[in-house]
Parts: sequence; C-alpha cells; structure tokens
Amino acid sequence: MSKANTDSAQRHVMTPLFVAFVAAVVAVVAFIATRPGNSAHASKPAGNQTASASVGDIPKEFRHLARRQTADPLAQGKADAPVVMVEFSDFQCPYCGQFARTTETKLVDKYVKKGVLRIEWRDFPYFGKESYTAALAARAASKQGGFWKLHDALYTHQAPPNSGELTTDRIVSLATSVGLDGTKLRADMRDPKLATAVKADFTQGQKLGISGTPAFVINGTPVIGAQPLSVFEKTIEQASKDQQ
Repeated sequence: MSKANTDSAQRHVMTPLFVAFVAAVVAVVAFIATRPGNSAHASKPAGNQTASASVGDIPKEFRHLARRQTADPLAQGKADAPVVMVEFSDFQCPYCGQFARTTETKLVDKYVKKGVLRIEWRDFPYFGKESYTAALAARAASKQGGFWKLHDALYTHQAPPNSGELTTDRIVSLATSVGLDGTKLRADMRDPKLATAVKADFTQGQKLGISGTPAFVINGTPVIGAQPLSVFEKTIEQASKDQQ
C-alpha cells in the first residue's frame, strides 16, 4: 500500500450512509478522526461516537446486518440472542487489537456467556495486503473450528501495521502454537471461496459507509472506534431492554 493510501486508510470516517443515519437520531454528531498511526501505541481513541435510535429510525441496511446462522464459525453466542453486535475489524488495526484484548473479553463474560449478546465478525482489511492475508488465514482456521483461537493469537501478538511481519509463515506459526494444523491452514488459504467471503465483507462495510476500524453495529445502532467498556455496556443493555 502506498504512503498516500496508508494515510487515507488510517482515518476513521463516516461516509454518507452513516452520516445520514446518525444525523437522523441526534442533532449534532462531533466525529473526531482517529489515526492508528505506526504502532499499537498511537493517540487515544476519540470520545463518544455513538448514536441510539428507535427501531423506526434505523435504516434497513443496519437493521438486517445480523446473519444469525447457527453454525457460523465467525460468531460467538446464541443465534437467537436478543442483541447482536456486528463487528467490522482488521487484524492489523491497533484499536481493533485494543478492543479484542480488553473490552471484548469482558463483553463475552458479561453478555455472550449469559445468552444476551451475540458477536458476529466481518472482515474489513483496510490496511492492505497483510490485513487481507490475516483475514484469509482466520477464515481458513474456521475450517478447523479455530477462527477465534487464531483471532486471539493474532491480536495477542499483534505487529505494527504494514511492518512486513504479518506473513503466511508467521501466521501459520501462531496457528500451530494454539493447536491448529498448520499444513491444513496453508492448504485451506488457497480456497477461492474464502477469498470471496473476505472481499464480500469488505465490500458490504464500504457500502454501509464504514471506512475505518473497529466499527460496530449493535442491533442497528453504530458504535465507532474502540470506545470505553461503558459505552458498549450502555448500548447493549439499551438494545436488550428494547427487545423485551
């Protein structure tokens, strides 16, 4: 990826569909761009970038994102959970790593394990080639029932974006360290269906107006960035209450 493209990719932006939705439910949304920078210790995430809305306010593009497929290997939680959080993420994104290592684990313990929340992953490899390789490998790991194992390993041992470290060899090494079959992983990464699936997620996110990660849609409500735990808790609990 060229420097110009990288600089462009490192901004969290809400494009037309997101802007239209947020504008419909709050008078003013101050969206402060966040720049992941060149390491996992970049500037702090921006402040509150959430919006809440009644079901009637939510565009159908957001309302119908949840797939709720029982055997989806890229999802955690019951298919019929009252709240679904669709997560658009990149394995190179520092803030995605921050979310995965801290906030997500708490959400799993507090809501997923109790049947309140379901988390559905979507690939959004905006940092480029290494992100795409990691997304493809994680999809391949899902064929062994190991998507979340590799997901956790990639974020636990996250390298700086576009450092050249996120190679297939390194990913296979991480996969074998968490008990996956490295030879099978390499073979499955060549499956064209997986490449198609990664690209489909990326395209879907772009059509929604997402152009930065992490980005979440919780029962139709967008939450942008690695927000504090309390922001996710408030949004999830309100969404659960709305379903009662």
